[in-house]
Formats: sequence, structure tokens, C-alpha cells
Amino acid sequence: MSRRMSQSPSLLILSHDVIGAKMAGPGIRYVQLARVLAAHLPVTLAAPGARPPVLDSAPFALAAWQDWQDLHVLAGQTTVVLAPSDLVGIFPQLGDGPAILVIDGYDPLIPEWLAMHHHLPCDEQRRLWQIRRSHHVAQFRAGDFFICASERQRDWWLGQLEAQGRINPATYAEDPTLRRLLDVVPYGLPDHPPQATRPTVKGVWPGIAPTDRVLLWGGGLWPWLDPETAIRAVAQVTAQRPEAKLIFPGTRHPNPNLDGIPTHLERSRRLAAELGLLDRTVFFGDWVPYADWPNVLLESDVALSLHFDGLETRFAFRTRVLDYLWAGLPMVATTGDTTSDLVAAYGVGEVVGYQAVDEVADALLRLLDEPRGARAAGFERARQDFAWQRAAAPLLAFCQNPRRAPDRSGLSVLVSDLAEPLAQAQADAAYWRDLAERYAQGRIMRGLAAVDRLARRIGIKS
Repeated sequence: MSRRMSQSPSLLILSHDVIGAKMAGPGIRYVQLARVLAAHLPVTLAAPGARPPVLDSAPFALAAWQDWQDLHVLAGQTTVVLAPSDLVGIFPQLGDGPAILVIDGYDPLIPEWLAMHHHLPCDEQRRLWQIRRSHHVAQFRAGDFFICASERQRDWWLGQLEAQGRINPATYAEDPTLRRLLDVVPYGLPDHPPQATRPTVKGVWPGIAPTDRVLLWGGGLWPWLDPETAIRAVAQVTAQRPEAKLIFPGTRHPNPNLDGIPTHLERSRRLAAELGLLDRTVFFGDWVPYADWPNVLLESDVALSLHFDGLETRFAFRTRVLDYLWAGLPMVATTGDTTSDLVAAYGVGEVVGYQAVDEVADALLRLLDEPRGARAAGFERARQDFAWQRAAAPLLAFCQNPRRAPDRSGLSVLVSDLAEPLAQAQADAAYWRDLAERYAQGRIMRGLAAVDRLARRIGIKS
């Protein structure tokens, strides 16, 4: 065991997203994980930027990084590095240093990437995909331990790890369940309930009165989400409940590097205007400061999480739904993702079909008619099951007893072992292609004879 490994472990968490007054799901995840883990070992949270982020009462160290040199220095001062998969794809050198590398795959980046870029010309998509693919492959070779957000995501990751040779005799011998290679660390919930500090929406946003009923769309407007169904449904709801107001408070991501990502903002605003709802029933904000987010949750009456049917939906774990659970906010969710399964399992809202405007409208009306607290028991069970301390337990266990993955030192050997079978497979493929061409030219009998010779060569009797 190295001298570093014999010392008390420490953890460096690398965020690829902004940390500070305004944060999105990834940044919030790393702040909360840092808080939980800092109670057990020294933790440093590093975020992109020229200066360390500012956080009130952070029980952990804060740092900044801008390039590989910064990451190299930070990683050289810790026992374990936790990094998002995308960052490891860009900087696979993180896997070459003495620190043990944990890769966080809670965000299904490949499905998101496909959804964000499908509008580009095919040649451009293919070019960018090759770059993305190279980054994607690098991370699987680099990690000593992998985490994801759900059992469904774990199945997805297991398939990818298998394809990259990481499910092999060494990792299987260590643990036949492969939990020591890949485990589930979902997005969690704080131990304490949200506390209101000041009015933030009702009586504050122009057009929203203190007595109005607020319908909250808590996340962004990314291509895989379906805000237009929400807007059309609210057009029906207001015929019976004119006090219902739909708000989109997070239309601009706080990370300026994401400004160019396509969203549904303009189409949604245009639809709301066409229906006569813009700034009367449907309202769009910018991005809520993190300190004000509990106020928004507590002032809302019903929340929405709607999406399309697609690959992203299959593997998504929507962080804003966890925020709704934290605040006891009943919700309407589209079927198909893991978080809609949670809505149904805990009885904390209603699950509807894809792009089902009428279903959404009816569900909103039913939830608006329910007394506040009608689903309190379900929310309490969810809060207990998804407390950050519980969610982070597999990661904490690993960080307290870190180890190099058993196949990492021999990974190059394992890969080289595949060279001869791969060469034979490629030769066989070339043979079959040539055979197909000769068959197409009418030389059937010679082709059949060649098949017989090949079958005998690989041990198949005719």
C-alpha cells in the first residue's frame, strides 16, 4: 500500500458546473455531497472559475480550476477524486495520477447530447459524435469506482462498462454483484425542511397576486422536456380556476458556457402569447438564486415535470422532482422516467401520458382542489428514503476505504489479450464480405464450397 493510501483519506470533488449564488442541479448535487461527506473526512470542492466560489457556512474547503494544470495540482493533494463523467472524458489524465478516481454518471450525457444536437446536419452530427465518443470511452478506462442515480441508470452503465472491458474476471472476483465497481448514489434531500425567508413570487412577480395559485415548472426548458403541453393544459385550467398561474422561473442556465444550448423558451413564449396567456397566466423568469429556491417551492401549490418519450427520458433522474418531494409539493409528472415512478410509488402526485394535454389539465384541477397536506404521509416517507446521508452512503463507504480497481493495473494487459481474437474476427469479416461479393456475382457453388471450408476450419461439422 502506498504511503498516500495508508494515511487518513481525503476527498476532492470536481464540479463541471458553477457553484455559488445561482446553481443548477449538478452544482447543487456536489455542494450537498460535500456537506454530507465533510462530516466524515476532509473535503475540498473545486468549481470552474478564476477564484474559489463563495458559499455561506461551508464545512469544507473551496477551490477553483481553469485548466489541466489546476486539476493536476488539486488531484495531487488528495486521496480520492470525485468527478463528473464528462470532465473525466475531457481530462482522462485524472485516472493516471496517484489519487483514486470516482466517476459520477448521474447525468445521462449521451442521451442528452443526442437530443441537443439532432437538429444539426448529419455530417456535423457525425463529426461531433466522434469527439463525444472518444471522450465517452476514455472515462470507462479511468475510473476505480462509478456512481449513478438509479438502478435503471446502473443497468445502462453496466452495459457500457462491459463493452469497455471493465466487467472481467478481476472485477467479478472482487464482488459478483459489481457494487464495488458501480453503485447507486441518487440525488438526495436535506435533513431539514425548507424554510421561508421572504416573499419571492406571490405578490412580488408582476401579475401574480398573494391569493393566486402557483403552478411551478421548476427546471429548465431543455429539448427533451415538454413545456408546451403544460401551457396548453393551463389554458384549460384557467377556464375553471382563473387564479391559477404557471411560472417558469429558470429559463436561463446560470452557467454562461451553456448559453448556446437549444431550449424551448422562444417557442413557449410564442405559444403563451398566441393563447393570450403571456404575462397574464403564464410567466417566465430568469434563474432563481439558490437562497430563494425554498421560498419559490413553499409559495407554489402544484408542480409539473413533463417530458417527451425518448432515450433521455428512459435514463433521466430529474433533480427538480426531488426538490418537490423536499417541499411537500404535489406534482403532475409524465410517465416513463424513474422520477415519475417515485411519484406513483409514494403517492405524491399524478402520472400522465406523453403530451396528454387533457390529462394534465384534469390532474392539475384535482390537485388544486385537494387540501394542503393531503399527501403528507407519502412525502415524509420519500424524505426519509432520499435523505442525503442515506443517498451518499455507498460513496462515503468507498471514500473511507478507497482502493484501486482490481483491473486497473492490468487493464492494458486485458485489452492486449483481445488483439489476436479481434484480428481473427476482422479477418473473418473480410472473408465474409468477399464471399458475399462473389455470391452476388453468381459464383454460388464456389461460395458454398468456401462456406464448407470455413466451417471445417472453425470446427463446425457439415
